Amino acid sequence: MHSTGLHLLDYVVFALYFLAVSAYGYWIYRKKQSGGSAGDYFLAEGSLSYWAIGASLIASNISAEHFIGMSGSGFAIGLAISTYEWMSAATLLVVAVFFVPVYLKNRIYTMPQFLRERYSPLVATLMAVFWLLAYVFVNLTSILYLGALALELTVGLDFHAAIFGLAIFAVFITIGGMRVIGYTDVVQVAVLVLGGLATVYLALDMVAEHFGASGIWAGLSLLREKAPSHFHMILPKGHPYYKDLPGLTVLIGAMWINNLNYWGCNQYIIQRTLGADLPTARKGILFAAFLKLLIPVIVVLPGISAFVLYSNGMFQTEMADATGTVKPDFAYPTLLGLLPMGMKGLAFAALIAAVVASLAGKANSVATIFSLDIYKRYFNKNASDATLVRAGKIAIAVCMLIAVLVAPQLRSLEQTYQFIQEYMSFITPGAFAIFLLGMFWGRTTAVAALVAAVLTIPLSAAFKLWAPEIPFLDRLGWVFAIIVVLMVMISLTKKEKSDMVEIDSKWFRVEPSFVVGGVIICGILAALYTVFW
Repeated sequence: MHSTGLHLLDYVVFALYFLAVSAYGYWIYRKKQSGGSAGDYFLAEGSLSYWAIGASLIASNISAEHFIGMSGSGFAIGLAISTYEWMSAATLLVVAVFFVPVYLKNRIYTMPQFLRERYSPLVATLMAVFWLLAYVFVNLTSILYLGALALELTVGLDFHAAIFGLAIFAVFITIGGMRVIGYTDVVQVAVLVLGGLATVYLALDMVAEHFGASGIWAGLSLLREKAPSHFHMILPKGHPYYKDLPGLTVLIGAMWINNLNYWGCNQYIIQRTLGADLPTARKGILFAAFLKLLIPVIVVLPGISAFVLYSNGMFQTEMADATGTVKPDFAYPTLLGLLPMGMKGLAFAALIAAVVASLAGKANSVATIFSLDIYKRYFNKNASDATLVRAGKIAIAVCMLIAVLVAPQLRSLEQTYQFIQEYMSFITPGAFAIFLLGMFWGRTTAVAALVAAVLTIPLSAAFKLWAPEIPFLDRLGWVFAIIVVLMVMISLTKKEKSDMVEIDSKWFRVEPSFVVGGVIICGILAALYTVFW
């Protein structure tokens, strides 16, 4: 892979981004500091506006696995990979209406806390350990790997130095806690969108020019003409990538389980809303849902553009590794390397913004779970707020060091985005069953939840080992169904009083403005799936 590197103007643009984020973060830290309480550090209680919550949700979610991994899946699969983003917009509406009120009204700060109050300390601790392992060994490592890969391919930076540099930058952002992360994420998302659109513009213009046309609209039209198979949202059985996106499963099946668990029961996502009041949290989630509709434009279209250009003779060397094997994950870095001066610096900053924001958000959630659900409960029950914050910062340093050491081992992967989705799905069925029944079926017992927590990984592994032909999303659905049946059967054998505060149906009422926004989002989604079915 050949790299054109960055020019002086690109470095200036990137330096301005770095200084802006650092200075703004420091200003927020100094201006809005409230004594360094644990609630302030981990949740930024009462201080995030709806637009900061929405931007932080997207910044924490969008990272290198999207810019590099999802763009790579766009190269290999096409627009169908966008279902993760577009279905997430619908999922966010459900989370805002039904999940967030339960957490806020019961003053839930961490997901293990919910499990402890609803079920038992054992269930909470078991799931806390699962989440910590997944965040460190799947999420943090994959983000560091993909971010470093992009830096290596686009500017020639040493791969291991890039991993270390990204980790240091992310740790620096987390020093100020969720308040600083939340507000700097606004800057990160602005840079992410502007830089991402710059790459889309280049990609579509390049496609148009390659075929003798001009303009991005001509480029978009040519994409559909030259790669019609890459513009279907629902893949038919027999499609080479049906195992990754199995037909209607992505629309009316287990994709909902995957997304509801991610957006509604996931510490590093839902944490952004837990320090706000309900109206503000809902507005923030609605804002994030609108932003979600834009993400495939930024990350998938460049991948499809790279596929069309590669299929017509371009990038034959750039898209292959040292052994000559085509690597879909090289698509976005290849395009990034071709941007003109200045624009490349902006796109480079967008990529770094996505990586650092996501790393910081996940690291803060690791610190939150470790400090409040592990350290305070089992090591120092009388820990002061200052001690908890210090324990959280130590946890951030340790988890980031582990991720730095493990990340290089992911070099052998073809599509990293699919790796993340599949291996997180080992925990998803049990976790979501525990939350769903725990919230909305009062008879669910702690024993049933413990069985679900213990069985989710073995059942998922058994399906993968003995029925590898089953797509992982379908496997997720089957494991979820089995676990729910088992939980219901176990719970019916013994009535158990729950300590969880009751759920009031009044909590699920929403303001007219939210209804209007939700209807607009659903209308856009219906149009997209109709046009690109």
